[in-house]
Amino acid sequence: MFAVLLLGVVGCAESADAAEPGVLTVGLRDPAGLLPADLRDQAGRMLVGALWTPLVDYDAATGKVTPRAAESVSSADQVSWEVKLRETRFHDGTPVTAKSYLDTWRVVADAHWTGSGVLTEVLRAAEISAPDERTLRIVLDRPFGQVPAVLAAPALLPLPASVLASRDWTAFAADPIGNGPFRMAGSWHPGSGGRLVRVDEAAGKAREIRFEAGDPATQYDRVKSGSLDLATEVPGGRHDAMHHDFAERHAMWPLPEVGYLAFPLSDKRFEDATVRHAFAMAVDRAALAGGPLADQVDPARAILPPGVAPGERSGPCRPCAHDAAAAASLLGQVSFAGPVTVYFGAGQAEWGRPLVDQIRSGLRVEVTAKQRGDEANEPGDGPFLLTRSLNTPSPHELLAALAKSAGYTDDGFAQLLAAADSAGISAESAQLYRIAENQLLRDLPVAPLWSGHGHAVWASRLHDVTAVPLRGIDFSSISV
Repeated sequence: MFAVLLLGVVGCAESADAAEPGVLTVGLRDPAGLLPADLRDQAGRMLVGALWTPLVDYDAATGKVTPRAAESVSSADQVSWEVKLRETRFHDGTPVTAKSYLDTWRVVADAHWTGSGVLTEVLRAAEISAPDERTLRIVLDRPFGQVPAVLAAPALLPLPASVLASRDWTAFAADPIGNGPFRMAGSWHPGSGGRLVRVDEAAGKAREIRFEAGDPATQYDRVKSGSLDLATEVPGGRHDAMHHDFAERHAMWPLPEVGYLAFPLSDKRFEDATVRHAFAMAVDRAALAGGPLADQVDPARAILPPGVAPGERSGPCRPCAHDAAAAASLLGQVSFAGPVTVYFGAGQAEWGRPLVDQIRSGLRVEVTAKQRGDEANEPGDGPFLLTRSLNTPSPHELLAALAKSAGYTDDGFAQLLAAADSAGISAESAQLYRIAENQLLRDLPVAPLWSGHGHAVWASRLHDVTAVPLRGIDFSSISV
């Protein structure tokens, strides 16, 4: 039966308007994986968002925390935290308890998954315990008011006891068991797709989702022709047409992906911030975004991208603005000589080489591009391209990681970050994070380049289509 349904999705030739009531057809790329603590692409993030319910939802722009699987998250001193859980169950029928989280987090902390750093570097808990089935206690090694934001991270989603016992991650990724609004109806089939069904009835909302894994351009065209309900990615070749083809039926949202140019402070030529600012202002970010990055990113306006930025900036930062004349003038104020090698990693060559061409042309300095080893963020002996995939919507994670990656140490910055961390989620902490960010922009150990964004387009029969920053389309909210 599942194979028949799946073939019906892949080979669908009927219009979306003639599709089954309550059944949503969705096109997306094959996810790199469906293990919550090891997500590597937006397809995986969206599917995990449908299969799991997080402890809380967190909106970085406003600081709003919405309890979900948690009933409450509280602390009197920002050091000792208590999480009270609602009564929920995994899709296999077993209860989700405090021990479910505790055991999962121990596995994640010991693993080498992308989300492992949430526990070991961001949360830095000195002690986590489960005094009863509905209570988690977290004791930290310093005051950290961003705990609610961190609890929204996919890496902290719970796994069933049977999975933790077997450690068969390959089998689990093909047929994951979550605690969310939808459950898998059969395994995920790479190259084809899969099917999700809603756990509890929700009037007017999609009761079943049939996913087609494939080419985004083909999926876009199928939504336009009426044979698919929703395409979760819009390639560069369709980006301009999207605003005409789907004027009122498209969405864009911030992705947890950012790019920077990092400077080796060990190179004496880059000790002067004037040099670093000159290199930053020689980069035409808009040309990169609309050219080799194929309209999948926005030119950076600050260190913090929209998905984790507290509050709003009044405008783009000075070193984020392309001004070749000013860049050359700045470099002329200091003694600087080439040659310079800019290092890039796997997957960065397509936009890294044009970036180097811009710097060479704007500064009239001999600059070459060179691919380094397998580690994409491992510096060479010159400036290097730095890409980050964020695990949490907290400003702390990115600011701390960037300083560490660039080898930047400053007592004033460390004190600002600590003050922001201990202020809790509030207007005060948002302002302090911005001040810490402004110090990074002043000293500029890394120059912001771009931040990723996602796109989706949908058929006229769908309503209430919304996108969540960093995660993507919220399938549970869609009316069919």
